[in-house]
Amino acid sequence: MALMNGSYPEQFILLGFADRPWLELPLFVILLIIYPMGLMGNIAIILVSILDPQLHSPMYFFLTNLSFLDMCYTTSIVPQMLINLGSSTKTISYTRCVLQLYFYSIMGGTECLLLAIMSIDRYVAICKPLRYTLIMNQRLCILLMSVVWLTGMTYAISEASITLQLPMCGHNQLDHLVCEIPVLLKTACGEKEANEFALSLGCIFMLLVPLCLILASYGRIGWAIFQMKSSEGRKKAFGTCSSHLIVVFLFSGPAISMYLQPPSSITRDQPKFMALFYGVVTPTLNPFIYTLRNKDVKAALGKLMMNIFSSK
Repeated sequence: MALMNGSYPEQFILLGFADRPWLELPLFVILLIIYPMGLMGNIAIILVSILDPQLHSPMYFFLTNLSFLDMCYTTSIVPQMLINLGSSTKTISYTRCVLQLYFYSIMGGTECLLLAIMSIDRYVAICKPLRYTLIMNQRLCILLMSVVWLTGMTYAISEASITLQLPMCGHNQLDHLVCEIPVLLKTACGEKEANEFALSLGCIFMLLVPLCLILASYGRIGWAIFQMKSSEGRKKAFGTCSSHLIVVFLFSGPAISMYLQPPSSITRDQPKFMALFYGVVTPTLNPFIYTLRNKDVKAALGKLMMNIFSSK
């Protein structure tokens, strides 16, 4: 990946919504508001999960990792979006584009797998409650997260590296807001069939397989909830599971529509809106979805705020 090679430009021009300048200022203001909100929401969940002893359970261990992932996910793309939307300069250096591509892909791939692990955790908690602490012990949770991170990094690095081997042939304009694999594939020249096949195969493993595992887990969970005699137990189980399911569909739906189709068939504006949705909107909503539908998190946040104000 020599930068001096003529097939690789020194910088890319991220066109974004340059053909619709009236959209850039409202989008800039929206991102400027929701990005800090998402950061604060995810930081709050991480803090209460660490500081409150009542939240020292596998569910909140995975939720902490999800919040950390979401923070990294949005931070890998939103600052560059704000720079490009807030100025007439729409450029990003080749090096920064490559770094963004790697980080963005790593966080997205890892989150797909983490959502599947969280569904397994809910399955064990509801369908095997008496053995939950024995099965989902600390050692297993750390091992699962290590596998999730390692697999996500391996997938992202391999897919991004394969994509970057394609020559750009002097093309330095990306009709997008971020450096993303499908858009780079669409812009590259040369034989791309093998790359598109590798991307589809990787996405089947990283998107469809985890989604099938999630749906299978929730099929068993739904049956277990239906058989519960306690209405309070059903309500609590449904509350925690519904929050996770909302997050799954908000993230997986747009990602599947973007990554599981040939890049040549992607419409012009589809990547931009999909990137905004699963790269910005969903990670920002996640902490509020879990907070608003979870009494334990709301109680922990209340205690944290009271401790902060009482110390002042």
